[in-house]
Amino acid sequence: MTIKLNRSAPSIIAYIVLVFLGIFFILPFIWVLVSSLNTSATFSVTWPAHPSLENFQIVISTGLVAQPFKNSLILAGSTMLLTILLSGLAAYPLSRYHFRFKSALMYGILFVSALPILAFITPLYALYVALDPIVHMIDTFHGVILFLVASALPFNIWLMKNYLDSVSIELEEAAWVDGASTLTALFRVVLPLSAPGIAVVGVLSFTGAWSNFFIPFIIFQNPDNLPASVNIFSFFGAYGSVNYGQLTAYAMLYALPVMVLYITVSRFFVKGVNLGGVKG
Repeated sequence: MTIKLNRSAPSIIAYIVLVFLGIFFILPFIWVLVSSLNTSATFSVTWPAHPSLENFQIVISTGLVAQPFKNSLILAGSTMLLTILLSGLAAYPLSRYHFRFKSALMYGILFVSALPILAFITPLYALYVALDPIVHMIDTFHGVILFLVASALPFNIWLMKNYLDSVSIELEEAAWVDGASTLTALFRVVLPLSAPGIAVVGVLSFTGAWSNFFIPFIIFQNPDNLPASVNIFSFFGAYGSVNYGQLTAYAMLYALPVMVLYITVSRFFVKGVNLGGVKG
């Protein structure tokens, strides 16, 4: 009996730690949820005497949702599609072919993915300014999308390569025998079988672009182009005054697209996370 108790002790401790961490992270969410229903919300967690959706109505009716959310969807959706396409094309030769310095290239990609994105903002903005007379990059959606895709590619190439490794090359060879080209086999055989990996790359790239603040804040100059991640600053007034009710209502709406995307691809996403952790 003592041996069984000792063996289960680490598990009990682990569960206690997980429960504590769960409570620690769920409390801010409870505050956001409760405050969004309270027209006189403060920094403290207090249940409203008369819960209402007035905060949501004000946020939506004042135009703080439509245009910023549209801008965010353009940025995040374009970044997701381009990242999936480019990371798949880049990861395919890394997965299927053996060449000199392949390991060094893979470690180089992993190293670049670990660099903080803030370290590139200043030199990139200087590059954008230098190229602006030739290719207009400042205050444009394609300028922001290009930076978001470039910053998302290294880590997602590494991920996609692991997912492509899980697809048997015999299936491609069978497609080649039937007359399919390399690109045809990639798009019709390999990528469909890598759907879990594509789901992971898509969710991560979409979430990263959707929540990114500094890149749009620095590159965009026209307030009409600002996404929701930057427009949330409009709730912070002068001298530190904050309308917590409208801020939390906006935050609840801001989280919806990512939640919908995750729920839509959750079946593939969970499988993809498990698959990506098997190979490296």
